[in-house]
Amino acid sequence: MRARVRGFTLIELVVTVAIVGLLAAMAAPLLETTVRRGKEQDLKAALMDLRNAIDAYKDAADRARIQRAADDSGYPPSLEVLVEGVVDRSSPTAARMYFLRRIPRDPLADPSLGPAQTWGLRSSTSPPDSPQPGKDVFDVRSLSQGKALDGSLYRDW
Repeated sequence: MRARVRGFTLIELVVTVAIVGLLAAMAAPLLETTVRRGKEQDLKAALMDLRNAIDAYKDAADRARIQRAADDSGYPPSLEVLVEGVVDRSSPTAARMYFLRRIPRDPLADPSLGPAQTWGLRSSTSPPDSPQPGKDVFDVRSLSQGKALDGSLYRDW
Protein backbone atom coordinates (compact mmCIF):
# COMPACT_ATOMS: atom_id res chain seq x y z
CA MET A 1 0.00 0.00 0.00
CA ARG A 2 1.10 3.41 -0.80
CA ALA A 3 1.37 5.99 2.00
CA ARG A 4 -0.90 8.90 1.56
CA VAL A 5 0.89 12.26 1.22
CA ARG A 6 -0.61 15.03 3.35
CA GLY A 7 -0.54 18.70 2.27
CA PHE A 8 -2.54 21.50 0.77
CA THR A 9 -3.84 21.43 -2.72
CA LEU A 10 -3.37 24.34 -5.06
CA ILE A 11 -7.06 25.23 -4.80
CA GLU A 12 -6.89 25.39 -1.01
CA LEU A 13 -3.88 27.73 -1.17
CA VAL A 14 -5.52 30.02 -3.73
CA VAL A 15 -8.72 30.26 -1.66
CA THR A 16 -6.72 31.02 1.51
CA VAL A 17 -4.70 33.76 -0.21
CA ALA A 18 -7.90 35.25 -1.66
CA ILE A 19 -9.56 35.37 1.78
CA VAL A 20 -6.50 37.01 3.36
CA GLY A 21 -6.40 39.56 0.53
CA LEU A 22 -10.09 40.33 0.96
CA LEU A 23 -9.66 40.86 4.72
CA ALA A 24 -6.67 43.16 4.11
CA ALA A 25 -8.66 45.18 1.56
CA MET A 26 -11.49 45.60 4.07
CA ALA A 27 -9.09 46.72 6.84
CA ALA A 28 -7.29 49.39 4.75
CA PRO A 29 -10.11 52.01 4.89
CA LEU A 30 -10.48 51.44 8.62
CA LEU A 31 -6.77 52.06 9.09
CA GLU A 32 -6.97 55.23 6.98
CA THR A 33 -9.90 56.50 9.07
CA THR A 34 -8.01 55.77 12.28
CA VAL A 35 -4.96 57.72 11.07
CA ARG A 36 -7.17 60.62 9.98
CA ARG A 37 -8.99 60.67 13.33
CA GLY A 38 -5.61 60.79 15.10
CA LYS A 39 -4.52 63.78 13.01
CA GLU A 40 -7.80 65.53 13.78
CA GLN A 41 -7.26 64.99 17.51
CA ASP A 42 -3.71 66.35 17.18
CA LEU A 43 -5.07 69.39 15.34
CA LYS A 44 -7.63 70.08 18.07
CA ALA A 45 -4.96 69.76 20.76
CA ALA A 46 -2.56 72.07 18.89
CA LEU A 47 -5.27 74.69 18.38
CA MET A 48 -6.18 74.50 22.06
CA ASP A 49 -2.53 74.90 23.13
CA LEU A 50 -2.00 77.90 20.86
CA ARG A 51 -5.24 79.60 21.84
CA ASN A 52 -4.57 79.07 25.54
CA ALA A 53 -1.08 80.58 25.14
CA ILE A 54 -2.50 83.59 23.24
CA ASP A 55 -5.10 84.09 25.99
CA ALA A 56 -2.43 83.81 28.72
CA TYR A 57 -0.32 86.43 26.94
CA LYS A 58 -3.34 88.74 26.66
CA ASP A 59 -4.15 88.23 30.34
CA ALA A 60 -0.56 89.07 31.32
CA ALA A 61 -0.69 92.18 29.15
CA ASP A 62 -4.00 93.26 30.70
CA ARG A 63 -2.47 92.84 34.16
CA ALA A 64 0.44 95.10 33.10
CA ARG A 65 2.98 92.31 33.50
CA ILE A 66 4.14 92.86 29.90
CA GLN A 67 5.52 96.10 28.49
CA ARG A 68 3.25 97.41 25.75
CA ALA A 69 2.49 100.61 23.95
CA ALA A 70 -0.74 102.48 24.59
CA ASP A 71 -2.16 101.59 21.18
CA ASP A 72 -1.25 97.87 21.40
CA SER A 73 -4.09 95.39 21.68
CA GLY A 74 -2.27 93.27 24.23
CA TYR A 75 -2.16 90.25 21.95
CA PRO A 76 1.24 88.78 20.96
CA PRO A 77 2.87 90.27 17.86
CA SER A 78 3.78 86.77 16.58
CA LEU A 79 3.63 83.12 17.57
CA GLU A 80 7.39 83.13 18.12
CA VAL A 81 7.00 85.58 21.04
CA LEU A 82 5.03 82.92 22.90
CA VAL A 83 8.10 80.65 22.81
CA GLU A 84 10.83 83.28 23.18
CA GLY A 85 9.08 84.79 26.19
CA VAL A 86 8.78 88.36 27.41
CA VAL A 87 10.13 90.20 30.42
CA ASP A 88 7.83 90.03 33.43
CA ARG A 89 7.49 93.61 34.69
CA SER A 90 6.31 92.38 38.10
CA SER A 91 9.49 90.36 38.65
CA PRO A 92 12.26 92.12 40.60
CA THR A 93 14.89 90.15 38.65
CA ALA A 94 13.34 90.85 35.24
CA ALA A 95 12.59 87.16 34.73
CA ARG A 96 11.04 86.08 31.46
CA MET A 97 7.55 84.64 31.11
CA TYR A 98 7.12 81.84 28.59
CA PHE A 99 3.75 80.79 27.21
CA LEU A 100 4.73 77.81 25.02
CA ARG A 101 7.62 75.38 25.01
CA ARG A 102 7.44 75.15 21.24
CA ILE A 103 5.05 76.11 18.49
CA PRO A 104 3.03 73.03 17.60
CA ARG A 105 2.73 72.06 13.94
CA ASP A 106 -0.53 71.73 12.12
CA PRO A 107 -0.59 67.95 11.54
CA LEU A 108 -2.44 68.44 8.25
CA ALA A 109 0.04 70.95 6.82
CA ASP A 110 2.93 70.46 4.41
CA PRO A 111 5.79 68.84 6.38
CA SER A 112 8.38 71.04 4.65
CA LEU A 113 7.01 74.18 6.35
CA GLY A 114 8.19 75.40 9.72
CA PRO A 115 5.75 75.12 12.63
CA ALA A 116 4.81 78.81 12.64
CA GLN A 117 4.16 78.80 8.88
CA THR A 118 1.61 75.97 9.14
CA TRP A 119 -0.97 78.23 10.80
CA GLY A 120 -3.24 80.92 9.44
CA LEU A 121 -3.18 83.99 11.67
CA ARG A 122 -5.99 86.40 12.47
CA SER A 123 -5.30 89.82 13.91
CA SER A 124 -7.54 91.56 16.43
CA THR A 125 -8.67 94.02 13.74
CA SER A 126 -9.66 91.29 11.28
CA PRO A 127 -13.33 90.26 10.91
CA PRO A 128 -14.16 86.64 11.82
CA ASP A 129 -15.61 85.81 8.40
CA SER A 130 -12.46 87.00 6.61
CA PRO A 131 -9.47 86.35 8.90
CA GLN A 132 -6.31 88.25 7.92
CA PRO A 133 -2.92 88.56 9.59
CA GLY A 134 -1.95 91.92 11.05
CA LYS A 135 0.20 93.53 13.71
CA ASP A 136 -0.87 91.00 16.38
CA VAL A 137 -2.10 87.41 16.71
CA PHE A 138 -5.68 87.26 17.99
CA ASP A 139 -6.44 83.73 16.78
CA VAL A 140 -5.02 80.86 14.72
CA ARG A 141 -6.60 78.46 12.27
CA SER A 142 -5.59 75.55 10.10
CA LEU A 143 -4.66 76.35 6.51
CA SER A 144 -5.90 72.94 5.37
CA GLN A 145 -8.68 73.04 2.79
CA GLY A 146 -9.94 69.57 3.75
CA LYS A 147 -13.06 68.39 5.50
CA ALA A 148 -13.11 66.61 8.84
CA LEU A 149 -14.76 63.26 9.42
CA ASP A 150 -17.79 65.13 10.82
CA GLY A 151 -18.10 67.18 7.61
CA SER A 152 -16.85 70.49 9.02
CA LEU A 153 -13.95 72.34 7.43
CA TYR A 154 -10.61 72.23 9.23
CA ARG A 155 -10.07 75.94 8.66
CA ASP A 156 -13.30 76.68 10.62
CA TRP A 157 -12.14 74.94 13.80
